[in-house]
Amino acid sequence: MKRWLLLTSLCLVAVTAARAEVTGGEIDAAGAALEPRVIDWRRDFHRHPELGNREFRTSGIVAEHLRSLGLEVKTGIAHTGVVAVLRGTLPGPTIMLRADMDALPVTELTDVPFRSTATAEFRGRQVGVMHACGHDAHTAILMGVAEILAGLRERLPGTVMFVFQPAEEGVPEGEQGGAPLMMQEGLFDITKPAAIFGLHVISTLHSGAVGVRSGPFMAGSDFFRIVVIGRQSHGARPWAGIDPIVTAAQIINSLQTIVSRQTDITAFPAVLTIGAINGGVRHNIIAETVEMLGTLRTFTPAIRQEIIDRMQRVVIHVAEANGATATLEMMPAPNPVVDNDPALTRKVAASLEAAFGGDAVKALDTQTVAEDFSYYSREAPSVYYWVGITPPGQNLRTAPDNHSDKFFVDESGIAVGLKSLLHVAVDYLQDADHSNGP
Repeated sequence: MKRWLLLTSLCLVAVTAARAEVTGGEIDAAGAALEPRVIDWRRDFHRHPELGNREFRTSGIVAEHLRSLGLEVKTGIAHTGVVAVLRGTLPGPTIMLRADMDALPVTELTDVPFRSTATAEFRGRQVGVMHACGHDAHTAILMGVAEILAGLRERLPGTVMFVFQPAEEGVPEGEQGGAPLMMQEGLFDITKPAAIFGLHVISTLHSGAVGVRSGPFMAGSDFFRIVVIGRQSHGARPWAGIDPIVTAAQIINSLQTIVSRQTDITAFPAVLTIGAINGGVRHNIIAETVEMLGTLRTFTPAIRQEIIDRMQRVVIHVAEANGATATLEMMPAPNPVVDNDPALTRKVAASLEAAFGGDAVKALDTQTVAEDFSYYSREAPSVYYWVGITPPGQNLRTAPDNHSDKFFVDESGIAVGLKSLLHVAVDYLQDADHSNGP
């Protein structure tokens, strides 16, 4: 009996030692060694950006790299998505790590030597294409994480699913894509994660800092289209027509009062923005129609519906008051709120503090930007956090914002992203007790 107990104790010690073999120092050293390659990947993706559902080159490079690591790789999910599975040799939970790959229709104005000169067609127009939101960094970071974890698989517990997602910024009109389509096409049929993690580089934090928030973090987002129909006439005889441009201007002004004067924003913020307006072709012709595109950001279903109802009334009745007609179309597949699981957030915050020190980990407020990462977080506990990429000496208020044509990634922040995701993943996998939350 004593011998049996001794053997059992020795086995438990051996298992515990094996599970504890992957140390923070070890993954830090691996990350530092791989950092130059991660930066090279990022620069290559930055030089060759691709719009949503068109990430053919990017996804090809990602898939080839993942196959070279001996991972189980599946391509073609949601058009250009790539998913790889790493199975550790020790028992443990399944996690998912996600990066987005698409760029934006923005003409780059930075002076980096790997500046994008790419162009593409977007909504019938030839536009510049730029990684103006940092998805090139996300893709490169996750490729690095995959390589390091694959090298540790003999001592790694559990399973890691790496998801390289297309079209986070939205899909071309008439198409489906992004996280909703990945879910529809059976992403979690490959393997179902117990926890999901993702990061986003951000201009509102300095390099070296990471930011996290428990609970509602990033807003739910809707995209909408308003079409105003008037009657065309000579610009010198406006009384002979109905001017949709003037009507559109009045609709925009009235829409702004919905948030500023009609919505209680004391609990959560709301934002209503018109981002594009198109109408008319010549200085002396009153146009027939005007099209406006915009976005709505909210944090609760009730406030969202209330604002949409008010928008509908404004659009219809302001147009009627001008003798015009107008329609409001809410686009399909709105993004839900990114809601970080509280128990999982505590684990992530602890990992980040252990890796970088408490001063580097910032507690964030709610953010009115949005992310389709929320489609995953509805299905499993998840945490999405931010990584700073603005140089330490630069004023955060004046730093070029994400989606700006001058958006700049301080590449020292890429090392922080790589290190943070490695620590978050390995700490979770090696945590022997998942009974007290995710």
